[in-house]
Amino acid sequence: MNSDKQEQTIRRETAPPDFQAPSVLLDTPDYLRRIYWWAYEHPLAVKFWDRGFLINFILLGNYTRLVDAVLEAFPRPISGSLLQISNAYGQLVPRIQAQLDSNAHFDLIDILPVQLEKSQSKLRLPDKRIRMFQCDATALQCPDNSYDNVLMFFLPHELPEDKRRQALSEALRVLRPSGKLVLVEFHRPHILHPLRLWQRLVFFLFEPFATDMWRHELTHYFPEDVKYRIISKTTYFGSLYQRLVISKS
Repeated sequence: MNSDKQEQTIRRETAPPDFQAPSVLLDTPDYLRRIYWWAYEHPLAVKFWDRGFLINFILLGNYTRLVDAVLEAFPRPISGSLLQISNAYGQLVPRIQAQLDSNAHFDLIDILPVQLEKSQSKLRLPDKRIRMFQCDATALQCPDNSYDNVLMFFLPHELPEDKRRQALSEALRVLRPSGKLVLVEFHRPHILHPLRLWQRLVFFLFEPFATDMWRHELTHYFPEDVKYRIISKTTYFGSLYQRLVISKS
């Protein structure tokens, strides 16, 4: 009897979170199609932008450093369950795969199937630890407290404020108590940062919601009814970028 109970406990601990795939393809949100079609939606755009030197140029030479910062926030190897909300160009997803424990579960969601297909092409598959779902970040199709770890890599700045609040609320909802929410984002740079005006111009031309990251802390967009604590906040490159690690109480 004790042996059966132990076996059931092990199965519960190692079972992947209950995430429901949509029965039909989801529509692309209007703001994404209108503002970011050239960067994320068109297949030729995906092929063009997903190049290491371009990503590093966009992040002013800080791409590898910021990916390292993500991986340093998680244990080595990554155990338990990890949800990445929105795909990211470059080598982030393959590097997460390389750091997964043999019994870990890694789910990647994105609203755009072309983004999931791009990540699939970079991974060593099949891999029973990894699943991909088309899903809207503002309406995650899984129960509360489903994941040990949740990751957003440069997603909040691309969302209108109402969608940003919804996405962060969902990230905290599905995070287990004492689990980690890791956010890598833009941050207000030092006043004398030599590239401050350049970054503001880039935001003006291509990222209309990103200046919100300079106006408020990311926690400003968290839901008021969720208790959390900041484990760490680290800034990089003259405070132009940040890594925020949150634990839900």
